[in-house]
Amino acid sequence: MQHDIVWEDRAANVARLTPQVARAAAAGAELVVLSETFSTGFSMTPGIGEPEGGPSATFLAEQAAAHGIWVGGSCPEIAEDHPLPYNSFVLAGPDGTVHRYRKLHPFTHGGEHERFRAGEGPLTVTIGGLRITPFVCYDLRFADVFWRAAPETDVYLVTANWPAARRLHWTALLQARAIENQAYVVGCNRVGTAGDGTEHAGDSRIIGPTGELLATAAGVETLVLADVDAAEVAATRERFRFLPDRREQDGGSGALPAS
Repeated sequence: MQHDIVWEDRAANVARLTPQVARAAAAGAELVVLSETFSTGFSMTPGIGEPEGGPSATFLAEQAAAHGIWVGGSCPEIAEDHPLPYNSFVLAGPDGTVHRYRKLHPFTHGGEHERFRAGEGPLTVTIGGLRITPFVCYDLRFADVFWRAAPETDVYLVTANWPAARRLHWTALLQARAIENQAYVVGCNRVGTAGDGTEHAGDSRIIGPTGELLATAAGVETLVLADVDAAEVAATRERFRFLPDRREQDGGSGALPAS
């Protein structure tokens, strides 16, 4: 779901997004992806964090249960051991299951590293026969973590508040990650102007395992819908056996453990 965000207003965003999730479910969506920091915007205001299981995660869980689907998006969540929040991608299922991925790469250029903690490793979960690995925004620039997760991944989810000024980077990197890892990539970016003045162009898209654009969006609120199939990933990797030729490099890469 490509959507706008009301700056630092969780209640307003819940009100905006509730009918949009319902429309996505009615259109046949089984997994709905919202933007990065869907309930607050990409705010680094002190105190913007909420507890794990707070209002944003509760909204995702309630929507998943109400429509019998999976719903995910990122929000600032504070774990009990530290005052700074993680930028957490929360993926909620219709049976109450909740998975969390914590953004690995805070956006240093924008000061995120001063307001948010970094996660410790990628996460892959299996849903409906699909192996799904979520990432958040700036993570997209770091091919190594996508490479490392590739053998266990059919679909990458990338949720973002990617600025319009670098929209070419967004579209090019999404397509590159699909091609080089022979997997689907679902890129969900917000539209509209953030409270800090940053413009966002959307450009959300779903990309197939050979790089084909299955569905795309321009700069307005809209639904981007496509079918994804684990068998297509397996067939692509069997037909073009590129991944086995990938060589691990020793030293200097700061390898992260998969989990």
